[in-house]
Amino acid sequence: MKSWTFKVAALTLAMSASAGAFAQEVTLRLHQFLPPQGTVPSKALTPWTKKIEEESKGRIKIQMYSSMQLGGTPPQLFDQARDGVVDIVWTLQGYTPGRFPKTEVFELPFIAGLSAEKTSRALWDYVQKNAMDEYKDVHVLALHTHGPGLFHTKQPVTGLESLRGMKIRGGTRVVNNMLVKLGATPVGMPVPAVTEALSKGVLDGTTIPWEVAPALKVQELVKNHTTFAGDRALYVTTFVVAMNKSAYHKLPADLKKVIDDNSGAEFSALIARTQDVGDNAGRDLAVKAGNTITELDKAEVQRWRRTAGAVEADWLKDMKGKNIDGDKLVSEAKALIANYEK
Repeated sequence: MKSWTFKVAALTLAMSASAGAFAQEVTLRLHQFLPPQGTVPSKALTPWTKKIEEESKGRIKIQMYSSMQLGGTPPQLFDQARDGVVDIVWTLQGYTPGRFPKTEVFELPFIAGLSAEKTSRALWDYVQKNAMDEYKDVHVLALHTHGPGLFHTKQPVTGLESLRGMKIRGGTRVVNNMLVKLGATPVGMPVPAVTEALSKGVLDGTTIPWEVAPALKVQELVKNHTTFAGDRALYVTTFVVAMNKSAYHKLPADLKKVIDDNSGAEFSALIARTQDVGDNAGRDLAVKAGNTITELDKAEVQRWRRTAGAVEADWLKDMKGKNIDGDKLVSEAKALIANYEK
């Protein structure tokens, strides 16, 4: 009888342990640089975390920390994911200049189109084929761009000449080089710093897409916005949602599947769609504020394209120095973008 009782108890304990292992719960910390009301945090990342929780039946919980609440600066986010300081980050590759040279091709002037979603689908495919080595230290969940970048300035920009000498914020080294070639004085800074810099006169203007302007109150701080005729964006910047490799690999197979099912091209496109919708909302606020929106005509845009062409030449020279076939990468990026724009 004692032996039978012992076997039952042992079996019960084993079953409990097995059930406990099966029902493993995981809490992941997601760190990002914008306020929680920002478009991507509120419209993409928060719904995504809820979907993960629902599909895992509550076994995965993702806590989002906004505005660098867990410490550090935006340029440190990628390393925070790599090093396991946090589990997941959303950040700009351009915050760490020169670290993602192959990915930078999407930031070159007049490469991207007007749809963040289409450009982001192209970016996902491009990185899988050409640049995964740049992300070998993390598990990539999404890659995307914002919509067309434009100028938001205190004084109107009506042509190349009027931009000259203006102190303009640029978010990446490619954009900053473009500003130099166009005659502006670039001021590099993470986007959360733009509001204070504009209000204190450190900047005469900034390059950002329409989408991010409301969160930074840009339409209240400047009265002029300059857009570009045609079907190409002046520039875009790239973003990544990256997960710590160890945090991902520690997940049981069924929870990995939940993450996998909600990662990749479609997650990238989801984030990008919020950018496209946010661009319309941001422009509407500028109109309601009575601001002046100047669209440079095609002839003027051609002048900008010729002038900004030197940025691509600089990038190709840089790639050659790294033994990277930059011409091939430009062709690949253009072909993928064109394919999604059909």
